[in-house]
Amino acid sequence: MEELAEQVWMFVGEAYESVATAFIDGDDALLVDTLASTEDALRLRQALCEQRGKSVRAIVATHYMSDHLAGLPLFPQALSIAQRHYRHTFLYQNRREDAYYREPRLVFDQAMTLRWGAHELRLLHNPGKTLDHVSVDVPGADLVCAGDNIVGRIVYLSRADPMALRAAILRLRELGRGRVIGGHMGCFPAAVLEQALHYLDRLRETVVRIRATSVPTQADERITAIPIEACLAPQVQPLAFEREWHGRNLEAIVAQSVFALDAAIAAREAGA
Repeated sequence: MEELAEQVWMFVGEAYESVATAFIDGDDALLVDTLASTEDALRLRQALCEQRGKSVRAIVATHYMSDHLAGLPLFPQALSIAQRHYRHTFLYQNRREDAYYREPRLVFDQAMTLRWGAHELRLLHNPGKTLDHVSVDVPGADLVCAGDNIVGRIVYLSRADPMALRAAILRLRELGRGRVIGGHMGCFPAAVLEQALHYLDRLRETVVRIRATSVPTQADERITAIPIEACLAPQVQPLAFEREWHGRNLEAIVAQSVFALDAAIAAREAGA
């Protein structure tokens, strides 16, 4: 648990280093996401409700993937809020945990604003990693909750359109906040957005080049050997979590033919 601003507390769980953020209004709390495991969510409830006497009245989902929904069953009276395409995200994720699923009680399309205590929370539909992704912009605390549109200083590509993910990060950058809370790992300075874009662009360029210069079987082998250091922004040293998820990216690129369309377009333009 870490206090980020007046009446803003961040929790990072053990499972997948998933993040939840609490905004406090007197004795009432609003959560943005609820961690990845029941054990982590129970510890969050103990710290927030039992030790500090807060009642969770509302829960905003940045996106409806199971590794951010574990606490939903623990707060059945809370008003749950999600973007309208939440069900698409839940159904098409890699590791679905049906026990965490609860229908949101309030859905929205493009944007909505909540006043919670000292802060105005601006919920903005920002599709990228998933179709239902929501950015929670908090101007008064100079921060934005980005969900899984970033993963530390990198991104995670499985089942995502890389160009939609890039556009989502650019929209986050346009907000101009000084701090960015990711869906995993914690809170970062705003430079994390440029670092994630750099990683995405370098990874795309490397994969397209490999596909253009290798037969398919050799291409897959070369792709799975791309070191994370070749994709990171200057002066960025990979953390263990980022290194692990870079490896998962390489597996997804091969299994899901990520960037294959980009390679085909590049080849067509080269031959024109």
